[in-house]
Amino acid sequence: MDISVVIPLYNEEESLPELTDWIRRVMLQHQFSYEIILVDDGSNDASWKVIEALRLQHEEIIGIKFRRNYGKSAALNVGFNAAEGDVVITMDADLQDSPDEIPELYDRIKNQGADLVSGWKQKRYDPLTKTIPTKLFNAVTRSMSGIHNLHDFNCGLKAYRKDVVKSVEVYGEMHRYIPVLAKWAGFKKIQEQIVQHYPRKYGTTKFGPGRFVKGFLDLLSIFFVGKFGKRPMHFFGAIGVLSFLVGFVITCYLIFDKLMSIAHGSPYRNVTDQPLFYLSLVAILIGTQLFLTGFIAELVSRNASERNKYHIEKVI
Repeated sequence: MDISVVIPLYNEEESLPELTDWIRRVMLQHQFSYEIILVDDGSNDASWKVIEALRLQHEEIIGIKFRRNYGKSAALNVGFNAAEGDVVITMDADLQDSPDEIPELYDRIKNQGADLVSGWKQKRYDPLTKTIPTKLFNAVTRSMSGIHNLHDFNCGLKAYRKDVVKSVEVYGEMHRYIPVLAKWAGFKKIQEQIVQHYPRKYGTTKFGPGRFVKGFLDLLSIFFVGKFGKRPMHFFGAIGVLSFLVGFVITCYLIFDKLMSIAHGSPYRNVTDQPLFYLSLVAILIGTQLFLTGFIAELVSRNASERNKYHIEKVI
C-alpha cells in the first residue's frame, strides 16, 4: 500500500464527508493505493455515525472510536499503530489542511529520501491569540531540539516514512513534537514544505490556551528523556555532586575561619550563627538527595524491560 492517511477528529461531523471525498479524488487522480484511518477521539456529536456510513460506501476507510476523549496524541498513536502504508500522512479533520498537498509530500518521502516532512502554514487564518503563542513555542522548540529548519512543529499536515511512525510513541501533548521524537529515534532527514492553510469551514477550534502549558512541559520531558533516559545518573549525579561540593567547600571555609580565629585569639561567632552554615547544609542535603535519586533511577533503568531497546536501521 502506498499511503495511509491518519486523521484524528473530535466533533467534526460536518466536515468528514467533504474531506474524505477530497482525499479520494486526489488518490484516484494520482493512482495511489491508500487507506483513510479516521480516529474518533470520543466525539459527542454524530461523527461516528458519519464514519460508519462512509465505511459502508468506501472500503478504504477505517474507523477507530475511543470510548472517551483522550486527546490528539492518543488518537495519532493509535492511528500510527494501525497504518499499513509505506508513507503515512496526517492531517486535521477541519478542512484547514489541503489533501492536494499529498502527492508532493509522498514524493519527498518515497522518492527524495526524506524521513519526515512537516507542513509550514506560512500564511495562517488563525487569530493572534493562537498565532503569537505558536510562534513563541516554535522558537523555543527549535532552540531546545536543534531542529532549526522547521518553522511550524504543530502543523497537523505531515508525512512520515513508515519506519518513523512505528518507532515513536506519542502521548500527552507530544503530537506537536513528533519531529523531535523522530530525531531522538535517529531519523535525521527532517524537512519542511510550505502548505496551504484554509479558514475553518465548520465548528470551532477544540484547543484552549491550556495546551501551551502542557506542551511546554512535554517538551521538557522529551528533552530530558531523550538525552538522559538511559543514563539518569549523568544528570542527577552531576548536579548532586556539584551541589554537595559547594556545601562541603563552604563548610570547610567556616571551620577554617573558626580555627584561625581561635589561633589568633580573635573573637568569633558560632558556626551556626552564620548564614553560610545553613547554605552549606542545604547544599549538602540537596546534593545527597539528587545523587541518591540518580542512583535509584539508574537501578530502575538497568532493570527495565526496555533497557536494551535500540532502533536498528539495517542488518545485513
